[in-house]
Amino acid sequence: MRFIPSILSGVWLIELEPRSDDRGFFARTYCEQEFAAHGLGTRWPQTNLTRTLRRGMVRGMHWQADPRPEVKLVRCSAGAIWDVVVDVRPTSPTYGRWEAFELTADNGRQLYIPGGFAHGFQCLADGSEVAYMMGESYVPELARGLRWDAPEVGIAWPLPAAFLSERDLGLPSLPELRVSHRIFSADAGIQ
Repeated sequence: MRFIPSILSGVWLIELEPRSDDRGFFARTYCEQEFAAHGLGTRWPQTNLTRTLRRGMVRGMHWQADPRPEVKLVRCSAGAIWDVVVDVRPTSPTYGRWEAFELTADNGRQLYIPGGFAHGFQCLADGSEVAYMMGESYVPELARGLRWDAPEVGIAWPLPAAFLSERDLGLPSLPELRVSHRIFSADAGIQ
């Protein structure tokens, strides 16, 4: 695997190094030793899978707050997504900045997201599936969210956004989040 640091501290793009022959290929998607050598979390007590039916659908932006922040290892196992992270760590020098990565079943890329980052994605192909390895079990009362279209963040989604959940449509902007420290627990398990 190749570990490529993001412009946002702690976020890593991980590219597979497949070994190919006439049958196809073999590649590692996770190695405890390699992750530990890069200072990355290696504990994965929960794995999630989403299937997004239609191109243009947006899921996010979600994270889990202290004291049990979620580290995520995200990979697109079918189709294609525009995967976005926003730094929501209030004391970070990159607070409010975002970065996006195209993850597809064909390119095999993965994204390592530390705690303190809002995460979401836009479906680029009908029927896309996303697998998440989670570094913490889900705790509904610690679920947080940020508006997918928060103007102060300015995420450049590649397609017109469509079919957002009611929960995601009701999430706060970054300034509202800082003031209110709102918690979103109603149906928070559906990302």
